[in-house]
Amino acid sequence: MARILITSAIPYINGIKHLGNLVGSQLPADLFARFMRARGHEVMFICATDEHGTPAELAAAKAGKKVEDYCTEMHETQKNLAADFRWSFDHFGRSSSQRNHRLTQHFARKLAENGLIKEVVEKQIFSIDENRFLPDRYLTGTCPNCGNTSARGDQCEECTKQLDPTDLINPRSSISGSHNLELRETKHLFLRQRSLSKKLEAWIDSKTDWPILTTSIAKKWLNDGDGLQDRGITRDLYWGIPVKKGDQPWPGMEGKVFYVWFDAPIEYIASTAEWADANGKPDADWERWWRTDKGASDVTYYQFMGKDNVPFHTLSFPATILGSGEPWKLVDYLKSFNYLNYDGGQFSTSKGRGIFMDQALSILPADYWRWWLLSHAPESSDSEFTWENFQNSINKDLADVLGNLVSRVTKFATSKLGTTIPAGGTFGPQEAAFIDNLRARIREYETLMEQMEIRKAAAELRAIWVIGNEYLQSAAPWTVVKTDPEQAQAQIRLALNLIRVYAILSQPFIPDASAAMMAAMGSTNWSWPSDISADMHALPTGSTFSVPENLFRKITDEERIEWQTRFSGTRT
Repeated sequence: MARILITSAIPYINGIKHLGNLVGSQLPADLFARFMRARGHEVMFICATDEHGTPAELAAAKAGKKVEDYCTEMHETQKNLAADFRWSFDHFGRSSSQRNHRLTQHFARKLAENGLIKEVVEKQIFSIDENRFLPDRYLTGTCPNCGNTSARGDQCEECTKQLDPTDLINPRSSISGSHNLELRETKHLFLRQRSLSKKLEAWIDSKTDWPILTTSIAKKWLNDGDGLQDRGITRDLYWGIPVKKGDQPWPGMEGKVFYVWFDAPIEYIASTAEWADANGKPDADWERWWRTDKGASDVTYYQFMGKDNVPFHTLSFPATILGSGEPWKLVDYLKSFNYLNYDGGQFSTSKGRGIFMDQALSILPADYWRWWLLSHAPESSDSEFTWENFQNSINKDLADVLGNLVSRVTKFATSKLGTTIPAGGTFGPQEAAFIDNLRARIREYETLMEQMEIRKAAAELRAIWVIGNEYLQSAAPWTVVKTDPEQAQAQIRLALNLIRVYAILSQPFIPDASAAMMAAMGSTNWSWPSDISADMHALPTGSTFSVPENLFRKITDEERIEWQTRFSGTRT
């Protein structure tokens, strides 16, 4: 049994997440966590809400609420929606937790002790009308790299280039739109990432199995232009983790907070500590996941995120970990994703464009969305959500292939053989050939899942469903029952056991349908199918099964047209 630590990029608190957010982080992470648990491994799957920085303050101001209250409300909203989408987190924490406060301040102290923090007096943009400094997302302007006129002061959404507010061309306040701005001096702390460049590059070079997308982004940041730059880790904001050296004041930094991209990744560790607190466990129980001197040396750590988050997780967060000089666990495998676009444009939380989690669940259950998003995961390139593609995939994959098999087997068996697992007949050459084929396909499915080849794994799972239909079509028990009832019993016995196997294999993708399939077979045996011949006899003969409700209904053309129209604008 392996020990598997999984984190997905923690979602910003500034609103309900759209489908593009899901497919690049939480959903594939959940798929992998479910698969690893199904294989019998010990899994710790962690996520949280990212609550600091300008996105939180701006969203709270827009909602007319105190930022603390807004974050508490939105954390509950995101937590509930995560449960509705069947994310199987061991804990869903908050970056505003006291655990994260203490850990962030601890890392800052260790970095300072190791000479990796410097104080820099710099000029930043000050709003004369608002009488305050305007850090990162408090500013909007034109990106100097791609010309996007709505670039934020921390990063351009169009080209993903990381920015400083002073990089923007023709900047304006994100709050008031004012251009009445000037540069004023302020003092901030910088993480001396540049001095760790060679150590970071050697570490990245050692990850020969990482996706090309991940390593190419990291190498670009390391080698383009003047190489990796030192990065500011404090901001002039109200909401955030106060700048301290551990539990001691940091002279000259009064009233400042740590930059959200410094404290947010530390929340992965803090959220695991929150898990221990919530379950009445001692610190040793979370430290065994994160401290290599306390048991984490045998942990394999996987991260899941969109490509815009890669620089922070391959460079800045590892720089924090390595720079501390302490035995913290570094990521072993970083699975990154390209963007999912929406009907000819980009999804956008800030612009309200696309379809969002609550809207999606208001029209169809979670399994429909999980299947489409995972089977179309943007791994090698950007992909696009279209309503036509969504309708076709649901109807052909889920309704016509899997749902049809379960329905025809259980209904035929009930009408001709009764509602118990039949005992008659024996498997013949046709069944033996099918079992051999199924065994080979399951092994390939396992390999693809272990390698996190998500689209290929989804295609292989669908192929496994297809061969079940092909077996039924060829065996034709509805015809055989008229001339050889005993043989028809054997065929249906295999098919009913196959439904159980399909439930287990499909559970990482479509957990609700899988649970319904298993319940219909009257079984609670979720053991992974490692001996396929034995698995075709796993359901005791004479035990009761039932016909489940329609697992998947087809999406009509009228519905597709109505939804496409309804979600063609922007969310208000």
